[in-house]
Amino acid sequence: MNQSNTLSLDSASKRAADTSIGDSWTGKFARYGMMVVLIVVMVLPFLWMLSTSLKPQQYILQTVPQLIPDPLSFESYTKLAERIDLVRVFFNSFFVAIVGTAGQILVSAMAAFAFARMQWRGRDVVFVLYLATMMIPSVALVIPQFILVRQLGWMNSYSALIIPALFSAFGTFLLRQSFLGLPKDFEEAAFVDGANYFTIFWRIVLPLSQPALATLGVFSFMGLWNAYLWPLFVARQDAVMTLPVALATLQSGPRSLTEWNMVMAGSVIAVLPILVAYLLAQRWFVQGVVSSGIKG
Repeated sequence: MNQSNTLSLDSASKRAADTSIGDSWTGKFARYGMMVVLIVVMVLPFLWMLSTSLKPQQYILQTVPQLIPDPLSFESYTKLAERIDLVRVFFNSFFVAIVGTAGQILVSAMAAFAFARMQWRGRDVVFVLYLATMMIPSVALVIPQFILVRQLGWMNSYSALIIPALFSAFGTFLLRQSFLGLPKDFEEAAFVDGANYFTIFWRIVLPLSQPALATLGVFSFMGLWNAYLWPLFVARQDAVMTLPVALATLQSGPRSLTEWNMVMAGSVIAVLPILVAYLLAQRWFVQGVVSSGIKG
């Protein structure tokens, strides 16, 4: 009797184990299948953009769409370089994005350090008021900023494109959350050794906050590189025109017909720097998002 009970228990446990294994494999297959679907949905538009940029104009609006270009042509890239000063507008966008990103990181880090590591009267009230500016739509600020830039004589200059972007409530909040999570032992030891606030900020806080700095750098670079509305107002001359504004001029070709292969070629060129920036800072970017979201 005991032997039969033991056999029945063994068979039941084996069936339960087989069922759990089947459920686990089913769950993994469903999750992986969903991930593949999401990847295809996200990547397909970029592949179609690249494919369209490599097609001649007469093959773009075919009845049966072709993902793989046949014939393969780089004519759209050469025509794009002839239509707009591609080197100049690319340099303008890259210069504005790099300098603006570096400046925004520095200004936001200094403000975040003052809000997180320094004690002064009214600090929390000022920080709340500073964060409240994030509730103001950016479109509502275009006209006052435009009037201010025009009165300062910055129209059609790099100053108009860079200086207003240096001040970011989001960047200050992001870095403040990271700074609050740093141990105070390093700071107290530095004070004992005679260090001042600037030394602590430059040699201790910034090196320990590289993931958060990389996160802000990626966000800032993407925002400045893709900016369209503000550069459209303040940088209309070819000498300072950025890439998104220059690409917008391709939307009305001869006889009001848009040459989509050139538009997609410009879009490919515009996407590449953002992709490279994200790949270079991917590890720090993920760490910065996680740490800034759970501390403070």
